[in-house]
Amino acid sequence: MEYLSTDKILVIDLNAGQVEEDELDESLVEEKIGGIGITRYLYDKYRQDDPIVIGTGLLTGTTYPASASGQITAKSPVTGKVCHCPVIYKLGVEIKYSGYDYIVVKGRSESPVYLWIHDGVADISDAADIWGKNVWEATDELRTFVGDDLLQTMMIGPAGENGSDYAQVCFNHWSSPDRFGFGKLFGAKNLKGLAFRGMGLIEIAEPEDYVEQSLEILKQVKENDFIQKKGLAQILSALGEEDVVEWIQPVTHRHSADYFTPYATNTYLFLDEESGLLEESKKEEPGVLVSDIYALLGFKKAGLSAVDAGRALKACAKYGIDPFAVTQLSGKTTLDEIKDCFDSIKGEIEIPGKGLFTPWCPTGPIFNDFDLAGEDETLAWWERRQAVSMIFGIQPLFSLMCPELTEENMLELASLGTDLELTQEILDAVIDDILG
Repeated sequence: MEYLSTDKILVIDLNAGQVEEDELDESLVEEKIGGIGITRYLYDKYRQDDPIVIGTGLLTGTTYPASASGQITAKSPVTGKVCHCPVIYKLGVEIKYSGYDYIVVKGRSESPVYLWIHDGVADISDAADIWGKNVWEATDELRTFVGDDLLQTMMIGPAGENGSDYAQVCFNHWSSPDRFGFGKLFGAKNLKGLAFRGMGLIEIAEPEDYVEQSLEILKQVKENDFIQKKGLAQILSALGEEDVVEWIQPVTHRHSADYFTPYATNTYLFLDEESGLLEESKKEEPGVLVSDIYALLGFKKAGLSAVDAGRALKACAKYGIDPFAVTQLSGKTTLDEIKDCFDSIKGEIEIPGKGLFTPWCPTGPIFNDFDLAGEDETLAWWERRQAVSMIFGIQPLFSLMCPELTEENMLELASLGTDLELTQEILDAVIDDILG
């Protein structure tokens, strides 16, 4: 497909050690739009090969507000269902810029490998030197090898290699929205992870109109009062956990936003330096970037100080295990006990609704009420909102904050960008197919 696209689907067969490319057919976009509409289609197409499908939204990497995200679609070891995990930070955009809209990973390698995807080229590379290393070590080693500190990674740690049900696919050094045990799937395939880098460009059918309307939507977004807030503590406060702000403030160093997202949904905690330090830290690992509000809250409720909660989150990210599962299933209340329990995490965590979307995202609005009434209506709204976000590539937390991001203007921008007639009827059919 010519517009809003790299026009390529990458199919990687780990059994055969082969890499193939398919065209992204325009008729598929007309039928499934993008994001999880197409990753689910590709999962079903290659279902017998137990695939992991990675993709980007139709608007990912454009000037539409919060068009930051990609997706992983796979069968969860936790739920037994085909589920969808958002890809956040700067990684979702990098996937598209590296030259592919969708990546299908099928089969199993006989020995550990990683996938190196850059500027429209894909390689299956030997991972012997990074297998057995934690997420931070593996990411740093690949960045050193490539000679690029901006390399974006999707990586497992020892939890995934050891087959933990709650092994998490981490993004760069940090924990992710993966509540589905997708890290276990990577480990079972002998896949240490993927590394992305690209300088690709995205063509837009009507670029002037697209940018003009995107900026008009952004202007409307910035008129909303919540835009003055920042970080995870403010989100938790809006959800009724008001004492979190005072608890976390002494170690809060800064807040960061995903690509082109007007709210900073990530908070960086300094654990080994003064939080107000303005010059570059002398410590090699002075802190941790936190995006998981419920894991942070879980460690607080376990009685940990903000410093020890940050250290627990850092340990989880290095090991590649879902920190929320650790808070819910370990029963541990000290930092040392938490660090020692990762291999013994067992049990079940409730996944809301139909179990397709990650409860890393609150199951309701943030900051704005969206005129919802009652639990059933709110849950139905949340599931649809998550589906829409992951079809178009919208940062999923921000989509819960912002009424100005509507299905109507997403479809309008998608149609402007692709020169296709993408209608509400098509979107409804895609959502119905995803939600079953």
